[in-house]
Amino acid sequence: MFDLKGRVAIITGGNGGIGLGMAKGLAKAGARVVVAARNREKSSAALRELKALGSDALALTVDVTDERSVEALVADAAQQCGRIDILVNNAGINIRKPAHELPIAQWQQVIDTNLTSAFVCSRAVYPHLKRAGGGKIINIGSMLSIFGASFAPAYGASKGGIVQLTKSLAVGWATDNIQVNAVLPGWIDTELTQQARQQLQGLNERVLARSPSGRWGTIDDFEGIAVFLASAASAFITGTAIAVDGGYSTQV
Repeated sequence: MFDLKGRVAIITGGNGGIGLGMAKGLAKAGARVVVAARNREKSSAALRELKALGSDALALTVDVTDERSVEALVADAAQQCGRIDILVNNAGINIRKPAHELPIAQWQQVIDTNLTSAFVCSRAVYPHLKRAGGGKIINIGSMLSIFGASFAPAYGASKGGIVQLTKSLAVGWATDNIQVNAVLPGWIDTELTQQARQQLQGLNERVLARSPSGRWGTIDDFEGIAVFLASAASAFITGTAIAVDGGYSTQV
């Protein structure tokens, strides 16, 4: 039920953080992983980790904010791997500024990277998933898909949009046997949140105090959810948004 042998998965931003955690889970389940990102040095390091797990992984360079670059990525992955079965829309950025200090160019940069790219990538892989008889799309939202945050208006808007995009694609492509779901990470120990801890005084203490699990998440916490949503085990689950946050969002 959880076997992904013979399946091909593209993971945008798969060379670090949550994307790499998901890539490792899919690789362990037998999928061939395509790491799609801009930083070639990081992608090479990620590739070494995935190959050590036995995956015939490859890395391709992409700018997810460029429609032509995305189309070239998908065509290249399909040509080299013979098929595409799974897409993880993970690439994302955050610019932490209150709304009254956020220039429109930075707002647009966040929206384009986090939300528009998920639409463009999903649209590009759709014909390949349909041709394969079905497939899986996993969109990475955030706890800010649920909560508001004064320091991240563009990020919150983009991640709220991810949930609605997930629902729309799930409804639109259900008859093609394509399941589309979102994962909402909580406070996870990554490069992005390490920067947040430096910028936001007392953040670490507040996160630990509110989290029933009493810890920050790690990228390894995303291996299982990736395999579940990418496998036959979730064949009748679509349009959902699943929190992976150690219970953080259950607290008031």
